[in-house]
Amino acid sequence: MTLKIFRKRTKKNEKSKAASLPFRINIIFIVVGVLFIALLTQLAYLQVMYGSKFKAEVNRSDTSIVNGDVQRGMIYDSTGHVLVGNSAHQAIIYTKGVNALSSDLYQVANELSKYVTVPKGSLTKRQLADYYLADSKNLTAVERQIPGIKNLSEDAAYDKALDYVEKMPTTRFSTATKNAATIFAKMSGAYQLSTVNIKDSNVSQKEVAQVGEHLSDMPGVNLGTSWSRNYPNGKAIQGLAGTVSNEKSGLPSDRVNELLAQGYSRNDSVGQSYLERQYEPVLRGTKSQTQVILNNDNEIKKEVKKYGGQKGDNLQLTINARFQKKLQSLVRSAEQGAGGNSTGTYAVVMNPNNGAIVGMAGVDRNPKTSKLTNNVLGTINSSIVMGSVVKGAMVSGALMDGVITPTNSTLTDQPITTGGVKKSSWFNHNGGSNVSVDASGALEISSNSYMMQLAMKEARFKYVEGGALTMNPSIFSKLRGYFNQFGLGVDTGIDIPGESTGLKGASGRAHIGSALDESFGNYDAYTTMQVAQYMSTIANGGYRIAPHVVESIRGTQKDGQLGAIKATVMPKVLNHIDMTSAQRAVVKRGLYDVVHGTNTYKTGGELDTIKPEISAKTGTAQTFYNGNETVTLSLRLCLRRQVILRSSLRWQCQTWALMRRVTTCSLLSRFTRLTGRLFSQQRLLSKNT
Repeated sequence: MTLKIFRKRTKKNEKSKAASLPFRINIIFIVVGVLFIALLTQLAYLQVMYGSKFKAEVNRSDTSIVNGDVQRGMIYDSTGHVLVGNSAHQAIIYTKGVNALSSDLYQVANELSKYVTVPKGSLTKRQLADYYLADSKNLTAVERQIPGIKNLSEDAAYDKALDYVEKMPTTRFSTATKNAATIFAKMSGAYQLSTVNIKDSNVSQKEVAQVGEHLSDMPGVNLGTSWSRNYPNGKAIQGLAGTVSNEKSGLPSDRVNELLAQGYSRNDSVGQSYLERQYEPVLRGTKSQTQVILNNDNEIKKEVKKYGGQKGDNLQLTINARFQKKLQSLVRSAEQGAGGNSTGTYAVVMNPNNGAIVGMAGVDRNPKTSKLTNNVLGTINSSIVMGSVVKGAMVSGALMDGVITPTNSTLTDQPITTGGVKKSSWFNHNGGSNVSVDASGALEISSNSYMMQLAMKEARFKYVEGGALTMNPSIFSKLRGYFNQFGLGVDTGIDIPGESTGLKGASGRAHIGSALDESFGNYDAYTTMQVAQYMSTIANGGYRIAPHVVESIRGTQKDGQLGAIKATVMPKVLNHIDMTSAQRAVVKRGLYDVVHGTNTYKTGGELDTIKPEISAKTGTAQTFYNGNETVTLSLRLCLRRQVILRSSLRWQCQTWALMRRVTTCSLLSRFTRLTGRLFSQQRLLSKNT
């Protein structure tokens, strides 16, 4: 009975299972179907929404773009002569592959070192150690010599190995090993798919031939071209043009992040200073682009040239190379002829109507060693107390302030005594030569007394002989405000980075006596370029124009010659001085009389033989150098020269600013003789017209 019941139950269970099987299968089919639909939906979503992105990712992993260097733009003078050019050199180059291992570089470096010898002066102990340990046999041998190294991490163990090798005497390594190590270091410093120069100068024909013959044995190695700057008219222009970094120095450390953001590589060449830096976007050109196709092992399978690159555009300067060279020579000669009494001589020649710099020169002398150093940029960054040359701006400010007028400007030149301190004009120290002069006459004889009286009038201070000087210190700001309008004490706007705005003396109540010194140029310091801009502003009718040394940006012809003009530097007016024509006439007449006037005390009489005739303002300043009392001689002038152009006559004005720091008193006549010699070179300027 029991067995029978059991059999009945078993049959019943079998029927139940049989009945539920299709149901379960259906459930599975339904789940699979749902999952399949979900998968298809997701795939469709990805295809529609992200298909192009994934395709680009795949392409990026299979192909990459390698950029190549191009020739940098050149710099020409105003007549089309090359000042800064390029020299082409055969080069041995290396393009680093994707995921290249140190062992791979080690093998290539060893093979290449058989055919190429590179300078080893820059090889460090760390680089030599890295090369040595790139050989697995060497690494294993070194690790055996270091106790407990197996208990360290991989990085820590390698650092221990490096320390061990760096302590090994370098004499243990042969010349051939060091040569291969230098090549290995250059390869290791490259980024993936970036190209570096293994040797970019003095590559012999034998090296070229042997490398070319064995290129198949050295993946990534090739023959190429490198460029370096040359200076056909002498390296003196480098002080103005600036320098360019090379692959060895890399990007300037203070600008590396900025330049990387602009698309530079760390080993790219870039303008580091002055014109090379200021006009870097113009000079750099556009790199060539080569598409590199990789196989599944990330090895370079094929290279396709996509873009040949574009040479950088050229700069044409306003400077006449021949005149510049002569100007620099004469300034240097003048410094040599100063008898060891000068610490520097500078000159700037500028067209006041458009701000073009025709020439700028400078020489420094070390007073301890008497060594002379060319310093063209001293004209924009060396601040010097200029002396009486500023008096034209002082008179102009007084006219604009209304304390004198063109028809009412007569004052008595007399010693000024305040608080027990006496200050006077150079010709009237004791009051024995008191004389009445108007504004033009004060410029002609360079009256300090006249300028001090103007300052007191502008401060609304009534002078009493021997009384206390209680002027409001705001007079400093007022005087400087007028000087600034002419370019003294502010940026000139020149297209060369690094110019100085000059130096300002203290201007508190305790220094109020220095406001009188300020009025005749014996307090604040200015650059020679500022003085040139100041004189140009007077000469052109009151327009302060930014000086510039770049005239235009030009392309390159197919034959490599200077190409068409792409952009021209237009005159940039920084401000206009609000003076009437009558007020300007007062100042211009005074500057003309400095040279051509009839007063016995005129200061520029030795210049009256120069033809064509000039207007000028001389200056001397008592200063201190290393604790010793010194004298600074300065001169600014305007030349009117007759130019024959297309059978017609016209007059053109050139402004000149010259300055010399003198460590002992020197006669102004010695300085004016320099001016005469400089003007004997005026015929050179005709080519620049």
